[in-house]
Amino acid sequence: MKTRAVILAGGEGSRLGVLTAKRAKPAVPFAGKYRIIDFVLSNCVNSGLFDVMLLTQYRPHSLNEHIGAGRPWDLDRGFTGGLQIFQPYKGRADTDWYAGTADAIQQNFTFLKRGNPDLVLVLSGDHIYQMNYDPMITFHLDHQADLTIATIRVSVDEARRMGILATDDNYRVREFVEKPNEPPGTLASMGIYIFNLGVLDRLLLEDTKRRDSQHDFGKDIIPRMLHLGMRVFAYPYNGYWVDVGTLDSYWRAHMDLLYHPPRFDLNDRSWVIHTKSEERPPVLIQDGAIVKDSLITDGSIIAPGARVERSVLSPGVYVGPEAVVLDSILFTDCSVEAGARVERAIVDKFVTVGHRAQVGRFDPAATDLGISAVGKNVQIPNNTIIGRGAQVGADILADAFPREGVADGQILERKA
Repeated sequence: MKTRAVILAGGEGSRLGVLTAKRAKPAVPFAGKYRIIDFVLSNCVNSGLFDVMLLTQYRPHSLNEHIGAGRPWDLDRGFTGGLQIFQPYKGRADTDWYAGTADAIQQNFTFLKRGNPDLVLVLSGDHIYQMNYDPMITFHLDHQADLTIATIRVSVDEARRMGILATDDNYRVREFVEKPNEPPGTLASMGIYIFNLGVLDRLLLEDTKRRDSQHDFGKDIIPRMLHLGMRVFAYPYNGYWVDVGTLDSYWRAHMDLLYHPPRFDLNDRSWVIHTKSEERPPVLIQDGAIVKDSLITDGSIIAPGARVERSVLSPGVYVGPEAVVLDSILFTDCSVEAGARVERAIVDKFVTVGHRAQVGRFDPAATDLGISAVGKNVQIPNNTIIGRGAQVGADILADAFPREGVADGQILERKA
């Protein structure tokens, strides 16, 4: 039984704000040394699936550069499977930017059916989880399903942002509602689907002819299958899974790595998360520095008197003398200069936080997380305050900052 995996990695990720201003959501860094896309790619190869199609769209440059030919995942296999990357294109046929998840696959179906795979495993490129897909494939075959959907229990608040299912005692799906205001339950789709190739071919071809369709699996294809009485089953998953689609969920997923024991364990040697690693020197923690409950990646320097707690530092981060970093995520080659403070913040690549400047703030009386975010290449001037829940757009230099800084909840964007 031959399975081809198709990873949908074209998401804009607009709810991540400044973090996706210059990159697709799957290319956003995660846990210091990884990118979000690394987790689904690693799940594929750890599950023994080496025939992978990757569909990109929004700002794919950093994603393509990171993945390359797929060598870190042993996917540079040429004619024997491996990784193939496809982007929207203009040709004689009526092709364009993908209208929805189903349309993305339909536009590439000629490539998908090459080699006649029996099953198509459709995956999202922007979730954090560890999953062996082989038991789900076995479940699909045992139940003689037309479609199998991986499912997980979520909170009522999360259910409003997801596809919600109702099943009978045999896991057969009887109802599916996409992003309901009043969820009828908490059994949610993980955006992981297994289709029989012939079934998927017929459904997508029919969907292209429907003028009322948004050409999306959750909004159109799955409800249509249930309406036709097709065999749709829910595969129950009980492990760790997060859609890091907002700044809050992205921040929380990082904090999950820092619990004792971690809620999501990156040290599981039976399920290695592969990535393209940078060549950097070892971490240097100088005399008098304090580091607690944190992930510190190669090339980072923690200066004398600095304090880093409950934080994740990517390669090459510098934390200067007497600087403080609390409950924060710092991307590659950030500099937090002497006496500066970063708290409950996400700081993108190549950002300089000036001497005695402050980014973010924890308010124990607040009901929201109030995560502050700073975009790529920003230079925050000395003594400047970036408020709680504020966002600073990419490429803003020191002389463009207002003297009063950026107030709580405000957004500072680069002027055209």
